[in-house]
This record gives sequence, structure tokens and C-alpha cells, in this order.
Amino acid sequence: MARFVYMDHAATTAVRAEVLESMLPYFSARYGNPSSLYSIARETRQAIENARETVAGILECEPAEIIFTGGGTESDNLAIKGIAHANQKRGQHLVTSQVEHHAVLHTCQSLEKFGFRVTYLPVDKDAVVDIKALEKLLEEQTTLVSIMLANNEVGTIQPVAEIAALLRGRRVFFHTDAVQGAGSLNISVKRLGVDSMSLSSHKFYGPKGVGVLYLKKGVPCLSQMQGGGQERNRRAGTENVAGIVGFARALELAVSEREEQNLKMRGLRDALIRGIMEKIDHVRLTGHPEERLPGHASFCFEFVEGESVLLNLDAQGICVSSGSACTSGSLEPSHVLRAMGIPVETSHGSIRLTLGRDNNMEDVDYLIEVFPPIIEKLRAMSPLAPKSC
Repeated sequence: MARFVYMDHAATTAVRAEVLESMLPYFSARYGNPSSLYSIARETRQAIENARETVAGILECEPAEIIFTGGGTESDNLAIKGIAHANQKRGQHLVTSQVEHHAVLHTCQSLEKFGFRVTYLPVDKDAVVDIKALEKLLEEQTTLVSIMLANNEVGTIQPVAEIAALLRGRRVFFHTDAVQGAGSLNISVKRLGVDSMSLSSHKFYGPKGVGVLYLKKGVPCLSQMQGGGQERNRRAGTENVAGIVGFARALELAVSEREEQNLKMRGLRDALIRGIMEKIDHVRLTGHPEERLPGHASFCFEFVEGESVLLNLDAQGICVSSGSACTSGSLEPSHVLRAMGIPVETSHGSIRLTLGRDNNMEDVDYLIEVFPPIIEKLRAMSPLAPKSC
């Protein structure tokens, strides 16, 4: 039987045992509705507030600035739509980048149907936004800028703190989608200087279906879900108590182990990149060579289709992604790679490998061993590949 190697941690992660243990009581024994008044309901209400304090302490903000949501996508929608609509009398111009997650891009595009104008900031060949170009795009009508902390597809870390410094003193609110970087980067909102930030727990070994939106006190934001008065009237719906408890525990563990894990991930990542670049020709590393997530390696392999590579690796017990997980079912070329200036025919050979806490050097060695023959076999069948491949 082939060795099993999971290298798609940017798509999702397994719930840690410690996190699951913290969640279990709230599925059965402590099942009270947090909005009720009796004792088992007060227990769950207190669990939510304890989790809120934990998350706020890590983000270096006030507990009242933490909103629990159903995930990163909902957090992005609440921040962007909520801030845009709350400030539309002052202006209807928004700025984001061309390489955002679709949770941001599609949300911005939906606002365009209601009269908002959105400028999509270009990036360089490494997927880094140009701060000077951003400065030139700002106008009196600009009310919101949304730039991600780290790119999910190529791993590039954006200069979020520098963008916040540029916007400081202007009447422009700043949101960052930090979903991909929360498990490995410092997400202190004091350090980053953002007005709102989206997080999702399943990217750092927490449960799926629970997220957080940090919303700075005083930032006008209209609720996008109506119903009850949960989350201080900012997000209606009975709270996912077990998920919220799991979110806080997972984030707590990720932060406590961050430096140790980042050191390990960088070593594995660099060995992975080095091995692939040395053993396979006609391959391009995508994303910034240094300012990238510690466990993230992404490539474009010429003359092959990413889906074929993925399926062949899967046959060898290796789980990776072709582009980002949220768009891997699409035949369209990656919008991120297009924005970076990578030709369409090259972008079809994109593969993303993202490492996690359970990976080791044996996993890396195994992948480097089986990868070159797969590329060689697929190129031998490709009419586009030179005979020398």
C-alpha cells in the first residue's frame, strides 16, 4: 500500500485531539441555548464569552470587538458588505486586489450590482500589491480597502501593516482576510493596524463552520443576517457553541506553538522546493520567494495539466491541490496566476503543496521521489512538450 501523505493544509486541517476534547461537552451534556436564562444555558453563554476573551487576548483587542460567524466567507461578507452599506452616503468606492480569495472578490462584485464602484489593484510577478499604486487609487469617495494578509494559492504575504499606515488618518476603513495566515503569522490587530479582520478555524486545526470577524470599535457596519439579537445584534442565529469553543482552543494552541512549528515548516518547505526545482525541468515556483507562508510551496509545471498531476499523486497516496481548493473544480485558469502575468497554458499546470504539523522529512523525500516520474510520464503524452522533456 502506498504511503499516505497529506500536503493540502491550505485547504483544510484535521481537528486536533485537544480541540475536539474541549468541544465534546457542548454537543450533549452542555447543550443549553445561550440565549435562555436557566443554568445549562448560562453555562454555554459563559463558554462563548470565555472563548471571546481568549480570541481577543490573542488579537490584542477588546472582547466586544470579536464577532463569531459561520466561517471566513461569512466574515468577509459581513465586513465588506456591512461596512460598504453603512458608509455609502459618504462614498461608494472600494479597493481590493486582483488576487483575493473569491469570498472577497465575489462579495465586491455583488456590491457593484448595487451601484458601488470597485477598483481591483494589480500585483507584481510575485503577487505582491503595489502600495504606491494603491495610494494613487484612493479618492474622496473611497470608504473601504480590503487586502488579504496572505494568499491562499501562492502563499505570498502582503504588506498589510504598511497599507494600514498609508490609510491611517484618512477616512478609509481597512479590512484584511487573514484566513490563510492566522495559524502561522502574528495576527495582532495592534501590529497590523486593521479595522476589521476575517478568520476561519479549520485552517489551524479547529472545526469547520466557525469563524471570527474582528470589528474595531466605532467602525460602522450593518448586520447581514437578521433574526435574533445574538453577537450584540451583529450576527443573528443561535450560536455554534461547540465550534466557538473549538475555535478559541485551536487558535490558542496555534499561537503557543507558532515559532516552533514555523521553524519546522520552513525547513520542510525549503527542502521540498529545492528537491522539485533540482529534479524537474520547466517548472516555476510561484509566489514571493521569501515573503511567503512557512509551509507553502506552489509551482507551475509546463506541458502538463494540474488535474492529471493531482490524480497521479493521489494514486501514490499523496494529497495536494491544483490551484486553490475552492476553485479546483473549475476549468478556468487561476485568477491569481493570471494577475501575476503567468500565461494561461502554463497556469493550467499549477500545483499547490502545503505542509502541516504532522508532516516530516520522510514525507518530503517520498514526494520528491514519486513526483519526477509522474511529470515525465504526463509530458511524454503531451503534444505540447518538447521531445527533450
